Amino acid sequence: MRNALAETGLDVVEHHPGVFEVVLPGERKLQTTARLEVRDHALAVHAFVARQPDENHAAVYRWLLERNLRLYAVAFAVDATGDIYLDGRVPLHAVTTEEVDRVLGAVATYADESFNTILELGFAGSIRREWQWRRDRGESTRNLDAFRHLLERPGHEPRDGADPPR
Repeated sequence: MRNALAETGLDVVEHHPGVFEVVLPGERKLQTTARLEVRDHALAVHAFVARQPDENHAAVYRWLLERNLRLYAVAFAVDATGDIYLDGRVPLHAVTTEEVDRVLGAVATYADESFNTILELGFAGSIRREWQWRRDRGESTRNLDAFRHLLERPGHEPRDGADPPR
């Protein structure tokens, strides 16, 4: 396991023997931290994706369940508070350098590809409020540009009257 993780070139910390933390880079979700734990019969994979949605819980969780049908090695899950994770198990006999790389790639890809949709479905109101708060104070909204289309709804246009791009 140590050799396989060393070959990834990623930041890896071994907190306890057989328990590793790996930071995976992304574009939408800038980084995802995954925990890999070597257990008696399987390698457990656990990665935080997003906190509990503020709104529209059923739609968020349904979207995640539908997405699970297309995932490799991990699946979306929620904890007791509703926070969203990717979680999975790989049998120890199947753990190779290539498989570790493939599983970490899957986690990074699924977390990154899903992140904006999770935010749009579960945090649209918060995004609109944050956008307005920043606009009112003359602060940058650049990192919210991916969600500008959420402002196209009546009553949610930017205050300066600028039209959102179409």
